Amino acid sequence: MRGIEELKQNIKDLEGYEIIEAREVGDLNSQGALLRHKKTGARITVLLNEDDNKVFYIGFRTPPADSTGVAHIVEHTVLCGSRNFPAKDPFIELVKGSLNTFLNAMTYPDKTVYPVASCNDKDFQNLMHIYLDAVFYPNIYKEEKIFRQEGWHYELESAEDELTLNGVVYNEMKGAFSSPDDVLDREVLNSLYPDTPYGTESGGDPDVIPALTYEDFLDFHRKYYHPSNSYIYLYGDMDMEQKLRFIDEEYLSRFEALSIDSQIKLQEAFEAPREIYKEYSIMEDESEKENTYLTYNTVIGDNLDRKLYIAFQVLDYALCSAPGAPLKQALTDKGIGKEIYSTYDNGIMQPFFSVVAKNTDLSRKEEFVRTIEEVLAVQAESGIDKKALAAGLNYFEFKYRESDFGSYPKGLILGLQALDSWLYDEEKPLIHVEANDTFAALKKEIETGYFEGLVKKYLLNNTHKTVVVLSPQKGLTSKKEAALQKELQEYKEALSDQAMERIIEETKALERYQEEPSSKEDLEKIPLLTREDMKKEAEDFVNEERYSDDTLILFHNIFTNGIGYLRFVFDIGNVPEELFPYIGILKQVLGMVDTQNYSYSDLYHETNIKTGGIDMVVNTYSNALNLDDYSIKFEIKAKVLYENLQEAFRLAEEIARHSKFDDTKRLYEIIAEVQSRMQATMTSSGHSLAAIRALSYISGTAAVAEQISGIPQYRLLEKLESQFEEEKTDLIEKLKQLTEYIFRPENLMVDYTATEKEYPGIETMVRAFKKDLYTSPVEKKKFEPRLVRKNEGYLTSSQIQFVCRAGNFIHEGLPYTGALKVLKVMMGYDYLWNRVRVKGGAYGCMCNFGKSGDSYFVSYRDPNLEKTVEVYENAAEYISTFEADERTITQFIIGAVSDLDVPMTPATKGVYSMGGYLTKLSFDRVQQERDELLATTAETIRGLSEYIRAFMKEDCLCVVGNEEKLKENEAMFMNIEPLFH
Repeated sequence: MRGIEELKQNIKDLEGYEIIEAREVGDLNSQGALLRHKKTGARITVLLNEDDNKVFYIGFRTPPADSTGVAHIVEHTVLCGSRNFPAKDPFIELVKGSLNTFLNAMTYPDKTVYPVASCNDKDFQNLMHIYLDAVFYPNIYKEEKIFRQEGWHYELESAEDELTLNGVVYNEMKGAFSSPDDVLDREVLNSLYPDTPYGTESGGDPDVIPALTYEDFLDFHRKYYHPSNSYIYLYGDMDMEQKLRFIDEEYLSRFEALSIDSQIKLQEAFEAPREIYKEYSIMEDESEKENTYLTYNTVIGDNLDRKLYIAFQVLDYALCSAPGAPLKQALTDKGIGKEIYSTYDNGIMQPFFSVVAKNTDLSRKEEFVRTIEEVLAVQAESGIDKKALAAGLNYFEFKYRESDFGSYPKGLILGLQALDSWLYDEEKPLIHVEANDTFAALKKEIETGYFEGLVKKYLLNNTHKTVVVLSPQKGLTSKKEAALQKELQEYKEALSDQAMERIIEETKALERYQEEPSSKEDLEKIPLLTREDMKKEAEDFVNEERYSDDTLILFHNIFTNGIGYLRFVFDIGNVPEELFPYIGILKQVLGMVDTQNYSYSDLYHETNIKTGGIDMVVNTYSNALNLDDYSIKFEIKAKVLYENLQEAFRLAEEIARHSKFDDTKRLYEIIAEVQSRMQATMTSSGHSLAAIRALSYISGTAAVAEQISGIPQYRLLEKLESQFEEEKTDLIEKLKQLTEYIFRPENLMVDYTATEKEYPGIETMVRAFKKDLYTSPVEKKKFEPRLVRKNEGYLTSSQIQFVCRAGNFIHEGLPYTGALKVLKVMMGYDYLWNRVRVKGGAYGCMCNFGKSGDSYFVSYRDPNLEKTVEVYENAAEYISTFEADERTITQFIIGAVSDLDVPMTPATKGVYSMGGYLTKLSFDRVQQERDELLATTAETIRGLSEYIRAFMKEDCLCVVGNEEKLKENEAMFMNIEPLFH
């Protein structure tokens, strides 16, 4: 890689920029430069390094003045065509046809960011070009229908029909406002900063969104989407000079400098704490008792203090987030909430810390506040547990050094984190992404009273705080819907014939606009790679069978920068039916209860001091050679520096073999907390819930997953929480029995990802680990789920639906083919996208065609139900007559390859390899599927219509959503019941 002096010289040769700072950024193994565009004042940060997963973004400071969601709607609409790329939806054309590793746009409370990433330089250049054109020259000024489609519009097909509201952002935010946890987050933010943009809802309040006019929408773009208000970021292995020259010559230099007031206003501290009372909706048959949220919220300094930025993450861990932490434990011991958690939000100008008690009552508010302040006073005076502080620091430092963000590019996460400071001081983009020195400094502060001082200053002696109470109200959603319908009816009745005719015509015009495809000429302006640009070879597995006596060690020789990724994989195929549902409970309990040598809080700290984390997961693996056969594994996974590998074995053994289940108080705390957390997840991720539930009617692997993490698991948690005194003895016995069934030497396989240098010693460790496992005889009997089509509707207080149809094509004798990956892209971003999202107004739609044959269509935050099902039912017919030119097919193929070739971290490469091994999937088969994908033609796609017919034939339907909507369509279901009892 070129040196920093060369980088500085090359940037100096570019007339458009001045260098504010340029230096080696050792923490990130990069050469960094902070630049300013001379003509416009645009801010640019570059990080040049050897990471081939290149990242670009352009962001704007976009403080909203109200809750119309204008920033959010602009974010959606600028990606709907631009000057050089006038196709109606270039964003979707890119999703379908680029090798991107990330492509999205995000609206935050004070900024809007447009990031892209790709490992292919040609593709990266295309993405960057299209995004810059989109933000600076969008078609929103030429076509008002873009605003109406993505934002909001009146919908009226005829004078006799009911007047309704629709729009993608409108429906997205109806979904967001249906989740009490989302409502709470918003109310906390608004409560602390009422005189600033953070006192509004940048995403848009559905009650307020229809107040946004087209002109106000355009004015927002005119004001903020200008180079003088922009933040541009480039990261990775690229010709940085060429990229900077392109950005200057094609875009920035075409603008004149503007003085733009986008500064975020500082919220003045309150003279005294404030209390805010809000409501959220529950159904009529839900209980209001123990359904309130209580929160205690304090503002923590400003975001430019690099020590404070990390120190309060550590305090969050030590005071409340870690199991047994003093705040969490004191509130739990008093029964103030079934789930206690805390958050520290340092992504805004004035960060804040919150303590939340969920599933409690308003009557406990005074006790809630008093308990928090009493505990904080004791912590400040007597001292915070030093081990907890050390564990918290090690936890966050390990995450920082590992920089493993799963499928998200490392450079993207670093770039977004840079905005945590850059947005508020344009000369400080890197103060939080360079953290080695900060961690070193904070370690020295553990014994100095520094952390205790922070508690006194920001939590105890701070009047800038709020207590927010979020209480349930029965039928609030129904009442609001009825009020909206009445308002719309009255509005309609007040319309003149001419005005009503105009709305009808606008509705039809929007439909025509949505149905009319972009012209071939416009589509071809979007640059596209060729099939030759795509890698032909599939990603091979890195597997090597080694043994410790008769125990398999599956070794993945991969460079991991000194970290060992370790899994203890136990086969659980012989767990009997009466115990099987409790595997989900065991997964949550292990590591969270006392063991022979540790209290549960000490165990958690010890784990985070000695390792990068130990977690429990349960996975199913379908046999690629016999799809009726599958294995179920209980996995203890750990990541650890190689020198601490022995500690990971010791702690895994402690958890698996020496956990104590007889502390009924602790068991109840875990059950109540897991149930509460699962309830929140089910509300926000109804699409996942509906998909796995629908598949469970006909799929053994889905039915197994359902037992452990789906609705049956939630029903078990409901029962255990509400009848704990009657159930606790049986629960303890079942957990003990399960450990004897699972943690046995004959069930064990060890999976290890590291280099050969970090392998020695592991076989001895495995041998010692096995000696302490259970060997007493148990009666082994495989759990066989009973598969029955149920077609269920789950009622919620939500304003929208999640609609799924599922089935299995292999049941009809159709073999899996790699071309189905192309069909997935085509369906998700063409057929379903246009009908369910663009025309239907749903926020999202997905589909999948699994190697086991399990397949589904599902919608996300969908205002419709029967219309969406009709779209699903017409899919096969559409595909059977599908026509497309070579460019279009190539586009879908590129999109499929992009999904397949997500860059893998060492950890994910190891998991990918283990998955291939456990499913008996040969590399030849993986290559064959890739060849089938790359060879896909329009004729191939038409042939896949039979696959859709086959899986739709099984007619498995599951819908999660609005109570009234589901009851109106009761005939579609075999059973309707509340999601939460």
